[in-house]
Amino acid sequence: MSGQGGQDAKFFQRGKIQEFRAELEAAETKDKKFTKRKTVLKKIVANITMGNDMSPLFTDVVQCLGTPLLEIKKMVYLFLVCYGRQKADQLHLVIESFLQDCNDRNPLVRALAIRTMSYIPTPVVIEALTDQLRHCLRDRDPYVRKTAAICVAKLYAADPRKAEKGGFVEMLRDLLLDSNATVVANAVAALSEIGDRQDGVIFKLNLTVANKLLTALGESSEWGTIYILDSLLRYVPEKHEDAEMIAERVIVQLNHANSAVVLTAIKILLYLMNYMDNRKLMEYICRKMGPPLVTLLSSGPEVQYVALRNILLIIQRRPAVLKNDVKVFFCKYNDPIYVKLAKLEIMYRLAREENAREVLAELQEYASEVDIDFVRKAVRSIGRLAIKVQPAADACIQALLDLIDTKVSYVVQEAVIVIKDVFRRYPGKYEGIIPTLCQHLDLLDEPESKAAMIWIIGQFANRIDNADELMDDLTYTFLEEPTEVQLALLTAAVKLFIYKPHSDTTKALVHKVLKWTTEEVDNPDLRDRGFMYWRMLAINPTVAGEIVLAEKPAITTDADRMDRGALDQLLLHTGTLGSIYHKNPETFIRGATGKALTDSPALNPLSRQVLVPIARTNLPPTTINVPGPGPPEPSRAPGQAATGDLLQTDAPPPQNGASADLTGAFFRAPASDPYAALDAAFGGYMADEPRPQNKDLLDMI
Repeated sequence: MSGQGGQDAKFFQRGKIQEFRAELEAAETKDKKFTKRKTVLKKIVANITMGNDMSPLFTDVVQCLGTPLLEIKKMVYLFLVCYGRQKADQLHLVIESFLQDCNDRNPLVRALAIRTMSYIPTPVVIEALTDQLRHCLRDRDPYVRKTAAICVAKLYAADPRKAEKGGFVEMLRDLLLDSNATVVANAVAALSEIGDRQDGVIFKLNLTVANKLLTALGESSEWGTIYILDSLLRYVPEKHEDAEMIAERVIVQLNHANSAVVLTAIKILLYLMNYMDNRKLMEYICRKMGPPLVTLLSSGPEVQYVALRNILLIIQRRPAVLKNDVKVFFCKYNDPIYVKLAKLEIMYRLAREENAREVLAELQEYASEVDIDFVRKAVRSIGRLAIKVQPAADACIQALLDLIDTKVSYVVQEAVIVIKDVFRRYPGKYEGIIPTLCQHLDLLDEPESKAAMIWIIGQFANRIDNADELMDDLTYTFLEEPTEVQLALLTAAVKLFIYKPHSDTTKALVHKVLKWTTEEVDNPDLRDRGFMYWRMLAINPTVAGEIVLAEKPAITTDADRMDRGALDQLLLHTGTLGSIYHKNPETFIRGATGKALTDSPALNPLSRQVLVPIARTNLPPTTINVPGPGPPEPSRAPGQAATGDLLQTDAPPPQNGASADLTGAFFRAPASDPYAALDAAFGGYMADEPRPQNKDLLDMI
């Protein structure tokens, strides 16, 4: 409380309201140095900290406001912040003291009073606050000005219209040119908070103000530096030279000791690079961003994880930043699992022909670890590496075969899953390992791995001698399998029949599976696919074979990459919670405003092509009609507009009678059946639902 350290621990004892009231009354006499009053207030604040309700002491505590001691004023104001809203009807008792303290000679008292008033957003306090806040924003002391700047943001949150009409936003804007760096930083923080509101004013910077803010960086605290750097996102360069000049001034912050400052500086540099055309400078910036990011990995595991999640986004957009630093992301034995998994993903992203051998050797080491989730990810990463780096595919396949020989269930299952994708990536190259996979069929007990193996058997049934026997065994438990496996079995059975149409075993198998699918399964997707295959085979098996066994597009790693527009948008949230979730904050924070690149003559053509528009939410109309009790209003006929109905009067007339017909159809529907007008809305497809053929499939084929 007062810096006495452990001496104040004795105050943290539960007390009674009556005892505290009696002690306050007794302290009014023979207490020239206010020692007794200070002691009682410390006990009250300690009880508030412990969660005890001290609101009944409101009138007794506020009487201490007249005490000239700053320490007592702080505790009384803390009490008011806690209980001011609850005791709104008694706040008139303290307004006069507030006003006196706002004009006190001590700047600490002036700042304390104005800050406390901003924490109590009740009409009576806000009314008294506005005039005093206006004076404090022009106060001669920078401590009062920087406190008043934050108070404007609180006033705006309580009453946006009063703050705008009172000219407080303009006064904040003027503080951006203040001579004190702390005042500038707080003004930026307040304007940013106001600008981030969906109903707030739009906060933008021009080149002059941006340069002034950059000048204040040298004298700002760490938090002030972060706020000022973050505000540069609101500056849209009109020329390439402007973006390059600001970037050169921001690069210095990459050497800062604070990780938050470093990440914010990287965010600004990535943003400004969208408005540059100097390739040499962009390459230089990328080289300068690498070492600070690597340095972050020597911090604690939590900071490491934040850095890794941000790095994962950065290297997708600017791979040159860390292209030669893949070894930095090799896992340590004592890394937490969440750090290991994040490093694993980055290793895969940075893998290329030059370092593929090192990455593969590291992944093989991870595949023998104890943690099952980590091993699964490592095995899957080996397969993804084979798909991404073609020269390393042979070594990756051999590594997967070695892992399959271990006969560890979860290792074999992950290997089968990725080998299926390798077959798609390199058709006709690695099918010789299929017998090895078939030997380990009994180890597969998870839906994804089982479905992958069934796909392999069905796709290459012409190369597997006992494919019909394997399929017969797999379909034995068809009705008990998950939907994913059932879909794979259905398709594989049809492929098997197309490959071997004259085999009695194959005919019986496909008939059995199609019959189960169309008659005994409840899943609509599975049932519809069964009807589709049934009809295709019944009408023309040759055409069915051309469709089912059509050449499939080769798998690429393009699907692993995030959409360029979404990536540019996410990089504007570097160093925030959005960069950890890899989601825009408006998707998980209520009321958050989205960010996106703004078009300008300096914006790169590629960035312009993928611009994501951000629409600000419009404020609701001032007057909102809410139906209340009473008789319902008489309904209007279709096409009859109410007086003053802007939506109706501004609407264009119907063209070619289409809109009129639609409206008429809507109003002709009886109230009891809201879907009566939709009979022909889907082109008569309702009559074309799947039906079993009258003849048996075996007779047809």
